[in-house]
Amino acid sequence: MTTHNPEKSPGDAASSNPVATPMLEVQEVEGGYGHAKILNGVSIKLKKGQIVSVVGPNGAGKSTLMKAIFGLIQVTSGRVFLEGKTITNTQPEALVKLGMAYVPQINNVFPSLSVMENLEMGAYIRRDNYRKRIEEMLALFPDLRDRPHRPAGQLSGGQRNMLAMARALMLDTRVLLLDEPTAGLAPKVTLNVWERIQSIRDSGVAVLVVEQNTRMALERSDYGYVLVTGRNRFEGPGSELIESKEVANLYLGQ
Repeated sequence: MTTHNPEKSPGDAASSNPVATPMLEVQEVEGGYGHAKILNGVSIKLKKGQIVSVVGPNGAGKSTLMKAIFGLIQVTSGRVFLEGKTITNTQPEALVKLGMAYVPQINNVFPSLSVMENLEMGAYIRRDNYRKRIEEMLALFPDLRDRPHRPAGQLSGGQRNMLAMARALMLDTRVLLLDEPTAGLAPKVTLNVWERIQSIRDSGVAVLVVEQNTRMALERSDYGYVLVTGRNRFEGPGSELIESKEVANLYLGQ
């Protein structure tokens, strides 16, 4: 586990070694809403084959970071890279075409459309036959297989979140951003969702997760960042962050 060193950019090593180029990199990003600055120089890296979690207290800027990466709010300082290419303040529509997908905490499915129709909507820019991809998603999310014609609004909270992830993966997604995917879910359902997230990682997609359930997130992530007041406070492998007495005392109450 390490604390953040603002004197050294996390992109320095990656830029000098192309082999180590992260799938996603955020360098000293600042931004917020109007005149209210929420992010105060956040830096993270997400490598291929990783789940990286961003945790911290309420108001730390976790969800704001996701929106800044995905072009939903303005980055006023700093840079964002996707596979080594600058994407700072790129529009979401363009990011989707570049292989990035974002699943917000709420309003992440079309409730009046069926499971199958939601998946078809996720494939809206595909030019090939997407039926094989739908089958792959139903295999990855077996809870959805028996409910292809059920309106998404009639699914349980966990099933809706799984459908949202499946819809986001209908394109050639290489980086998946998940904002609070287990918020409000029962412990058993939370575990099921995290198992699916790990399966997504194992399929080759790099996953960045914002979570309030700090312990669960760090236990199941390859790497983690703790944000406090819009700044990096701690970072390291999830297992090391959990074992840290300082992190545990401050942030592992749940």
